[in-house]
Amino acid sequence: MQEIRKILIFIGLIIVIGLITLACGGSSAKTDANVNANAAPQIIDVTTAQAIVQNIPTYFEATGTLASDAQTDVAPAVGGKIVQVNFDIGSYVQKGAVLVKLDNRDARIRLEQANAQVEQTQAQVRQAQANVDQAIANLRQTQARLNVKDGETFDIETFSQVRSVNAQLELAEKELRRAERLLETGDIARTIFDQRKSQRDALLGQLAEARSNAAVAVKAIDTARAQVNTARTAVGNARAAVAAAQTNTETARKAIADAVVYAPISGYISERVADVGEFASTNSKIATILRTSVLRLKIDIPEQSIGKVAVGQGVSIQTSAYPDRNFAGMIVRVAPNINATSRVLTVEAEIENVNGLLKPGQFATVRITQSKPEPAVMIPASAVRTDGENNKVFVIKDGVAEERQVQLGLLENNLIEVKQGVLENETVATNNLDKLGDGVIVRQ
Repeated sequence: MQEIRKILIFIGLIIVIGLITLACGGSSAKTDANVNANAAPQIIDVTTAQAIVQNIPTYFEATGTLASDAQTDVAPAVGGKIVQVNFDIGSYVQKGAVLVKLDNRDARIRLEQANAQVEQTQAQVRQAQANVDQAIANLRQTQARLNVKDGETFDIETFSQVRSVNAQLELAEKELRRAERLLETGDIARTIFDQRKSQRDALLGQLAEARSNAAVAVKAIDTARAQVNTARTAVGNARAAVAAAQTNTETARKAIADAVVYAPISGYISERVADVGEFASTNSKIATILRTSVLRLKIDIPEQSIGKVAVGQGVSIQTSAYPDRNFAGMIVRVAPNINATSRVLTVEAEIENVNGLLKPGQFATVRITQSKPEPAVMIPASAVRTDGENNKVFVIKDGVAEERQVQLGLLENNLIEVKQGVLENETVATNNLDKLGDGVIVRQ
């Protein structure tokens, strides 16, 4: 029995060892399969395009700096406490938009006082004019009594009473002279002569009185005319007072209007120097506005290249912020002289700032178009991958990607010039560039 038991135990051990061996063998096979599967190369699907040669405009490169074509510092015309601010840095404001409001209570009080002064002085004008009218009426009455018109000089001898007495006196003189002759011949009595002489003397007294009355009448006319002139002077003074009061009114109204500060141009706020509660001094800056719809590009042209630029030439610029985009413009101004220190000529181009992407102060590479086009190798701009300052493309040969560093040139629509790194008719990948590397297998 013991022998049989030993045999059975031995057989069991053999079976167990066999099972363990089978199990270990199966696990090893699975591991090898997984390793083989992971070692299989990954295939990337890509779209491709051929590099082509086409004529593009020739240009020479320069450097430039972008600037706003209009910049203005905004300041209030009057001082005052700021009660409202309607802008902030980066805000876009339209011309005429309200930027700041100042406290205008003092100006409103001055306006009320000025209006009251205007009403008072206007009343003085009306009273002075009434005095003029009354003085003119008195003058007319006095002139009517003496039959004198405006501009005429009154002669006392033409006064009616003086003329009447003069006529009587002339007759009395004649009677007196005849009486003298008759008295000498004894044809009349002395008493008759004395009567004639007494009548003449009485008329002399009447003439003197008539002339005195006429002089009083003349003085009355002069007085009436003086009163008219005085009244008219008073009217002039009152009207001057009205004008002064109206000036004060306009000044107060302007102060109220100036308490609201408007945007003088449309543009973006680049600087804000205003807060509610602060006191803004007269002509102290509260904001700076930049107009950026069109930018000025100041370009430095080396002395040896000044013959290549002229007003009206087209330019194309690129910035580090948008290396795959071109912005078009035109040269509009050329300086009349070369800088004596740097030996460069400054020209200005105007650049349309599409969607406001460009910012004043940016540095730009400028390509100034020349007249004669030249052939260039062109590839789709989508075939370029930019890593920092490096531009690369992936040339596809026999289903394998080959990474190449390239030097880029002019961007024309969706094609970009490759100055170095790609040859005509070579095939380049145009998508999934982030998944490609040198030696990666691709499927087109």
